[in-house]
Amino acid sequence: MNGNAAEIVRWSAARIAAAVRAGDVSAVEVTRAHLARIEAVDGKVHAFLHVNAEGALAQARAVDARRAGGERLGPLAGVPLALKDVFATRDMPTTCGSKVLDGWVPPYDATLTRRLREAGVVILGKTNMDEFAMGSSTENSAYGPTGNPWDLSRIPGGSGGGSAAALAAFQAPLAIGTDTGGSIRLPAALTGTVGVKPTYGAVSRYGLVAYSSSLDQGGPCARTVLDAALLHEAIAGHDPLDSTSIDAPVPPVVAAAGAEEIRGVRVGVVKELAGEGYQAGVERRFGEAVELLTALGAEVVEVSCPSFDDALAAYYLIAPSEASSNLARFDAMRYGLRVGDDGARSADEVMALTREAGFGAEVKRRIMLGTYALSSGYYDAYYGSAQKVRTLIARDFDAAFARVDVLVSPTTPTTAFPLGERVDDPVAMYLADLCTIPANLAGNAVMSLPCGLAPEDDLPVGMQIFAPPMADDRLYRVGAVLERALTERWGRPLLDRAAQL
Repeated sequence: MNGNAAEIVRWSAARIAAAVRAGDVSAVEVTRAHLARIEAVDGKVHAFLHVNAEGALAQARAVDARRAGGERLGPLAGVPLALKDVFATRDMPTTCGSKVLDGWVPPYDATLTRRLREAGVVILGKTNMDEFAMGSSTENSAYGPTGNPWDLSRIPGGSGGGSAAALAAFQAPLAIGTDTGGSIRLPAALTGTVGVKPTYGAVSRYGLVAYSSSLDQGGPCARTVLDAALLHEAIAGHDPLDSTSIDAPVPPVVAAAGAEEIRGVRVGVVKELAGEGYQAGVERRFGEAVELLTALGAEVVEVSCPSFDDALAAYYLIAPSEASSNLARFDAMRYGLRVGDDGARSADEVMALTREAGFGAEVKRRIMLGTYALSSGYYDAYYGSAQKVRTLIARDFDAAFARVDVLVSPTTPTTAFPLGERVDDPVAMYLADLCTIPANLAGNAVMSLPCGLAPEDDLPVGMQIFAPPMADDRLYRVGAVLERALTERWGRPLLDRAAQL
């Protein structure tokens, strides 16, 4: 990679878009720089499952042609992006990290995919993920794990570890993830990047392969708060093809990302998301960020949300229950893998053999757990009770937001743990979701942004900012001001400290 290309891959999305609009660099040059970076480092990182070099260059040429023709380009035209392999793409495989969909190319684009194309965003390829988004480490991918660019022997978080790792490895300035129980925010925290779970229903789920339909939410991943806001605005908005889509204007997230101060903003520190089980360095960096918010003029108070203590248990009943229903469609009859169809077996036998061969251990575990929770005699005791807890969590959020504008907490209890450390201990793996799950159960908007490196291991620590539904702009206002103050304190962006690949 020549010096100019090496510089381009470290530019922000906002800077790339401005340079393409001004004609200082072509979209093709930008795309080639990122494709070269992927070729150079992805053998180590394994962020991508599929790289669409020809398609990406064709998209870039179209952007350059539009500019040459005098057309006004949008705020992200010509900017490369890494897309989580759970969104339908008509020109690339959509595998969801599973062998059961190995090589499947959808006949249509997801609404989010279509909106990216219409915005002139250049889709580089599809990123690695825990199979069907079930996991917290990207180790459940049928195609092998992704490494954390800060330390390749550690996890990048999950389920969208590939998208976050692509950002941290400077393979793409933007990425898309999905967040069912923290799958955007966990990887963001562990890789020193920014990840946002928008309000549930604010980004269309049409063409998003479902894990848990009442929880799944696509959202932006980036290296800066402003870049996340630009991407958020590009993908959000009402979609008549999605019955859960909110028919309301997108909050002014880009304007909020330009905020200069947060004086008078009321910030609540969630009492329940701290204490036993939290790494000392995580709590230290989070505490320093809270002190910085106070220094910036915010009014900081402690807030109690007692139902959060039951969020993990409720989530791991609700999500598997919905998954057991959603994944029934992978039956070897319509698309995807088919095993044992030799003419001598019944359809039921072929289906059983296919699901045995196509699904990994974690997917099977959650299907069985969900099927049990929904079974006759247990529905009320398990699934019904979990839904009642979900209501209590939403009420706790409502009560908290009656007192404060935003809530804050650590994003994860620990920094990135070593690959393989929790593979054989599902409960320990599930505990990584402790801080992120409440927002999914309530449908709130929430952002994770880096707040420093833990002194024990020099690995990134993430901080969450929660906002009420359809108040996503509050995330960007607080996040942008805090990001600016932290960067000034560090003297350079946090990712500049990451080990060079």
